[in-house]
Amino acid sequence: MLNIRIERTATPKTKPDYSKLGFGKYFTDHMFLMNYSTEKGWHDARIVPYGPIPLDPSAMVFHYAQELFEGLKAYRRADGGIQLFRPDKNIERMNNTCDRLCVPRIDPADALQAIKAVVEADKDWVPYDEGTSLYIRPFIIATDPMLGVHPSHTYIFAIILSPVGSYYEAGINPVKIGIEREYVRCVKGGTGMAKAGGNYAASLIGQKKAEEYGYAQVLWLDGVERKYIDEVGAMNVFFVIDGVVITPELTDGNILPGVTRNSCIALLKKWGVPVEERKLAIDEVIEAHKTGKLNEAFGTGTAAVISPIGELFDEGEKMVINNNEIGPVAKRLYDAITGMQWGKVADDMGWIEKID
Repeated sequence: MLNIRIERTATPKTKPDYSKLGFGKYFTDHMFLMNYSTEKGWHDARIVPYGPIPLDPSAMVFHYAQELFEGLKAYRRADGGIQLFRPDKNIERMNNTCDRLCVPRIDPADALQAIKAVVEADKDWVPYDEGTSLYIRPFIIATDPMLGVHPSHTYIFAIILSPVGSYYEAGINPVKIGIEREYVRCVKGGTGMAKAGGNYAASLIGQKKAEEYGYAQVLWLDGVERKYIDEVGAMNVFFVIDGVVITPELTDGNILPGVTRNSCIALLKKWGVPVEERKLAIDEVIEAHKTGKLNEAFGTGTAAVISPIGELFDEGEKMVINNNEIGPVAKRLYDAITGMQWGKVADDMGWIEKID
């Protein structure tokens, strides 16, 4: 168990208008920090006032991008209590990313303790408003002050918190997605399965293109054949074709193993809905649309939970899906997952971790 020292802020912030939060714009009073060195391992766990983290200009994170992050949320129940949704899966994925990027693992019990402690410290920031939550961003950065391409010997593990509303301005309303055929975000054997900032930096140019055409996100294809679907923006993606729910498989290691993705698959199987994890060619989706068999499509992720796709754009051709409305599968999944997260639906999956 960590011995976490707490330094309270002397200048608490004014809380924002919770009806106008947006996403990732505001940050709470405190943050969690813990250091790593080869000699001491992970040490000096502390909760301190939110503020800048001093780093040497030669810190390796700036030059070689050895860093990683996670994203989960704390939710306010109707009884005023606070709870987390499957934090063990986020911690498991964080440590898998650590392995890929040559970063020392963090004991899962210590990571969960740290998350709970910093949320408890800023529990007054967990909003009560419908559709809001407290976004939790754990991250690790390499701090060796040295120019040399090798794993760092020192790191900082930090957790910051942000009260948030909907990730997309459209909320649960369908978004428009552009199919990206020029650029790729990752390849087999790369870091696609890791939650690393470099993956997102590589995706920005595709996102910029999509926005120029008036689309909210990018549908990424595989980096080798440019044939199979990977992800949509920063989310996993599902298609309902002729009554069967299909999502790209994870076997090539180029797709992030999403916690919401895993939750959706588990619920669909529980409900007896046909669901397949397999390679899915973009041409199969286009053909399904032409023949009227593309029932619905949606992205999944912690930030948006479920994001229905109302239109696909491909080299000048627009494909409207389900009359640009949320489909029954996406709606059922959204209601089930958010119901558990906010404590409105009984958790019969063992996914909720209560803080108080």
